[in-house]
Amino acid sequence: MNHVHPNTPHHDVQQGRHQEHSTDGQAEILDLDAEVLAEHIASIAAWLPLNDGARRIVDLGCGTGAGTFALLDRFPEAHVTAVDASAEHLRHLRAKACARGLEERIRTVQADLDDRDWPDFGTTDLVWASASMHHMAHPDRALRNVRDLLAPGGLFAVVELAGFPRFLPEGAPEGRPGLEARCHAATDRLHVEHVPHRGADWGPMLIAAGFTVEGERTIAVDIDGSHSEAIGRYALGSLQRIRSAAAATLSTDDLAALDQLLDTASPHSILRRDDLGVRTERTAWAARRA
Repeated sequence: MNHVHPNTPHHDVQQGRHQEHSTDGQAEILDLDAEVLAEHIASIAAWLPLNDGARRIVDLGCGTGAGTFALLDRFPEAHVTAVDASAEHLRHLRAKACARGLEERIRTVQADLDDRDWPDFGTTDLVWASASMHHMAHPDRALRNVRDLLAPGGLFAVVELAGFPRFLPEGAPEGRPGLEARCHAATDRLHVEHVPHRGADWGPMLIAAGFTVEGERTIAVDIDGSHSEAIGRYALGSLQRIRSAAAATLSTDDLAALDQLLDTASPHSILRRDDLGVRTERTAWAARRA
């Protein structure tokens, strides 16, 4: 489940981009996202109504492979075509595949999914799109392209963000309670302008594109930060990207408090906190080609 974080001016990291530009630091965030949310990604893959399995899978906006590897675990006979606009992300995914001995089961394709004509991905049993569909400039066209990819009866799995992760308790940080909520509100305003399909209900759009929606599921994520040291690094990287998007609209006091959290040498650094968690939601749709 490639999950995307805010950068400038729209969120462009994750599991799941389709526009090529700087990917500095993004691969690390994607890998942390995959590590922290591994159980939730696996649960969505396990939920997919494909009792006969899937041998040919396309992962659209694959990022560094969170969904790709979860699907390979879920479907041991499958081969995955992993598609992303970022050559860096694809190189990173390929290196991980080689390290895991899975290179023969993965093909990587660099492509901009906003192009009218997509590369030939072949006919597939399952198309997986995690945190990528909301980036599409022409989602109706992208949905038609996905439908054309699928074999009769093939499944399209859309996984989308209900919101970016929250890491701090509501009363934190000391002196500026509610800081994280205000940061998210600032980035939400940017997303309304630049990423209008974020938070959309994909059910009606899937039906209009010729799919039958067979299931919808919302997963609440609430992870205690004490369970993984990766959560501190995940929070740090995520809030760094939120800062770059929200800085222009935050108050001076909020920006100073945020910078204290992001200063790894500060005693107030987010890496020194013992009260972190990960709280968010993901919604998944399973749609069959009619």
